[in-house]
Amino acid sequence: MFRAALILGLLSAVGPFAIDMYLPAMPAIATGLGAEVAQVQLTLTAYFVAFGLAQLVYGPWADQAGRKRPLYVGLTIFGVATVGCALAPTIGWLIAFRALQGLGGAVLMVVPRAIIRDMHTGAAATKLMALVMLVISISPMLAPLAGSGLIAIGDWRLIFWALAVAALLSFALTTFTLPETLDPANRIPANIAKLWQGTKVLVRDPVFMGLTFIGGFGFASFMVFIASASFVYTGEFGLDPTGFSLAFAINAIGFFAASQAAGPLSERCGILPVIRWAVIGFACFSGGLWVVGLAGFASLPVVVAGLFLANACLGLIIPTTMVMALDPHGDIAGLASSLGGTLQMVTGGVMVVITGLFFDGTAVPMIGAIALCALLALAVALRTLKVLHHAQTGAVQG
Repeated sequence: MFRAALILGLLSAVGPFAIDMYLPAMPAIATGLGAEVAQVQLTLTAYFVAFGLAQLVYGPWADQAGRKRPLYVGLTIFGVATVGCALAPTIGWLIAFRALQGLGGAVLMVVPRAIIRDMHTGAAATKLMALVMLVISISPMLAPLAGSGLIAIGDWRLIFWALAVAALLSFALTTFTLPETLDPANRIPANIAKLWQGTKVLVRDPVFMGLTFIGGFGFASFMVFIASASFVYTGEFGLDPTGFSLAFAINAIGFFAASQAAGPLSERCGILPVIRWAVIGFACFSGGLWVVGLAGFASLPVVVAGLFLANACLGLIIPTTMVMALDPHGDIAGLASSLGGTLQMVTGGVMVVITGLFFDGTAVPMIGAIALCALLALAVALRTLKVLHHAQTGAVQG
């Protein structure tokens, strides 16, 4: 299981690296391209929205053609777009190439999830997902620091050249170390009728949709943090790129450290209680931090500590809701993974745009948007977990 987690984690980490590595450079990009803060944030929104929509293609394609062919195509698109980002002459071109980069990088979200579902279900799948996320955790801890180092010896464009090299290495990793996990006998021919039928099954499943949006609002909060943190930490709190990278890493460590407890806790306590208490904790910590901020006490240590605790709860939510959403839909795991990922990414993109409307470079609006995401996740969770509990109780009694 560890070898599979390492390979899938390294592939899955390329997408987050494309986000986290250039976060310290966002103020420099604004200066270098003569762009407004909101325009630079659009480079993230464009990436996330394209990333989300492209999953609708990669999922069904992976169910039809196997898991490796979509990886080859997606990585090629990602690599070409990354070179385009490095050469972008204006903020408009950078936004466009970031969207293309998201179209390619989406394959690294869909296919590894489907491979995990090919190999395991239930608690075993949660454990493998957590191991994959442990490997991915190098991104928020090392990627911003790597980006800061590259800025110190060059400019922000050097970051994208490094990502182009990562795309080449990922292509080689896929070719030489990743086996095909979908047997030809289990492949599903992709056609409009079947896709529509499978989509209707998923959309009409209140548990699938509920779990997807619990994770979606949770993920949206992290997207809001990613889009705003560099401006808050460097602008309001006066950190340099390296200081921002360290503060960002502390917040992200809470997420990924907690994600490693998701598998053991699910086995010991059950997945439902883990999700329930994690969502409650997420809402309480983020909501409490917002109240503290409104009271005028949002200092750097308070913000970092509060987000650490909130993100720790989020680390329990994401892997468990992913696994539970896909578990009953193994026959259309690729479609379920892509639809779920699309809904989550689009939700996050919408929340980033909404945040941009009232974001002023300070911590309180950022924290308020995160708290709103947490409260929405809690509202959906209260309904979804009740439905799921009744369904499981009925099955046991039957």
